[in-house]
Amino acid sequence: MTALALRLSKYSNAVSRKHGDVSRQMWQCLWPDTKAERPAIDHITNGIHLPTWIEPKMRLLFDKHLGSGWLEDHDNPVIWEMIEKIPDEDLWKTHYWLKIKLIDAIRERTRLRWAEDRVNPSFVVAGGTLLDPSLLTLGFARRFAAYKRADLIFSDLDRLKRMLNDRWRPIQIIFAGKAHPADDPGKRILQRIFNASRDPEMGGRIAFVEDYGEQLAQYLVHGVDVWLNNPIPPMEASGTSGMKAAVNGVPQLSILDGWWLEGYNGKNGWAPGHQELDGNGNQADAAEIYRILEEEIIPLYYKVSDQGIPNEWVRVMKASIKSSAARFSARRMVKEYVDKFYTRALKCISAK
Repeated sequence: MTALALRLSKYSNAVSRKHGDVSRQMWQCLWPDTKAERPAIDHITNGIHLPTWIEPKMRLLFDKHLGSGWLEDHDNPVIWEMIEKIPDEDLWKTHYWLKIKLIDAIRERTRLRWAEDRVNPSFVVAGGTLLDPSLLTLGFARRFAAYKRADLIFSDLDRLKRMLNDRWRPIQIIFAGKAHPADDPGKRILQRIFNASRDPEMGGRIAFVEDYGEQLAQYLVHGVDVWLNNPIPPMEASGTSGMKAAVNGVPQLSILDGWWLEGYNGKNGWAPGHQELDGNGNQADAAEIYRILEEEIIPLYYKVSDQGIPNEWVRVMKASIKSSAARFSARRMVKEYVDKFYTRALKCISAK
């Protein structure tokens, strides 16, 4: 059916530049004579609907500093240069408020579950009741498919525990998501993470939040400090959860795949390199993620001014917003569809 659809369609496209490369290689047999300058499968990178995913308090901050009318022209990159005018203190306090909002929401979910169902106390800890808003908080929330490797950060438990339980600069991680009912490997990954969140040696700093839906997704992309994503390249077609976090000032710690290949510029987050060792990239990728956390992310986050503001961290937050808001907006995406495909298709119909 895929081959039939591709042959009968006037235009076809992938949802990121890398996805386009992979798709053309997969289906080259359908167009063996097609020249590279006129690909049979083009690409338009996905985007997100900014008015939906920018948090209201963050939007108020943008209203104040980006000038009137920024939302009506939000796919214009020039507008987002004005992010530099936002005082570091204002952006940080807004983000910190959103992190408190996220953790309060998670705690309330856990409290209600305890009150209504009298669940095992270890489930209360696993649900996030011990989360602390002052700690560096990583977020991972998406479908639990095996290629997304949600459990990659558990590859070296001793090393992870040292970061979780560090006396002066600890981290915590919030997981949320669901596995497809027929995806047994995905369900096993979910089970492993849930069991880890119940482990007393994790110090209550791993949380698995159940009933993942859009409201919880909103809280997470607004409130965590770092968005974690570690798929097996080139399996991630695009990915939009990271875009939603980035426009709210949440930097990425993401393998270079999907949209992040186009979004990463060296200043707006971190990009662990992917390596294959003996046909298995998990060990090397996990080691690189640990290294970046220990040597770059954790020291940067906990380096604060006398006023309690992590100015260098806020610089990364601003770079995240500036580089992603216009470029990965649905407004930009729709304009590209119109320019690349719809207008040309209408001209063909008119000619007939």
